[in-house]
Amino acid sequence: MLGGLFKSLIGNASSIIDEVVTTEEEKLSLKLQMKTMIENAKASAQEQVTRRWEADAKAGWLPANIRPITLIFLTIVFVIISVFDGNIGGFSISPAYVPIYQTLLLCVYSAYFAGRSIEKIRTNNKLNKNGKN
Repeated sequence: MLGGLFKSLIGNASSIIDEVVTTEEEKLSLKLQMKTMIENAKASAQEQVTRRWEADAKAGWLPANIRPITLIFLTIVFVIISVFDGNIGGFSISPAYVPIYQTLLLCVYSAYFAGRSIEKIRTNNKLNKNGKN
């Protein structure tokens, strides 16, 4: 969602830059600065999320575990509803649930595995910058 927002901002900014700035060098420089600002904003937003998660983890058991508990609860409820919806006498998943399962699986696997990989890379980079191996 944020990626789409930033892409539309870049597109709008690019068209404004093209209309206002006259030389190609100025246009390229301004566009590069805009892209850099947007990338910094994305990184800052992600950093804020990470800080909230870290604060939750330090606050106690319930704040540290509320996201996993909520995830487990909603997953169980959704699975129960989708499995028992119209399954008296025979089992079949309604076609309405298939895209939801696909989206959930894609999001969960992407967030978990990509997120864990990024965390490990960042941790290793911080250790390497501090001179530790």
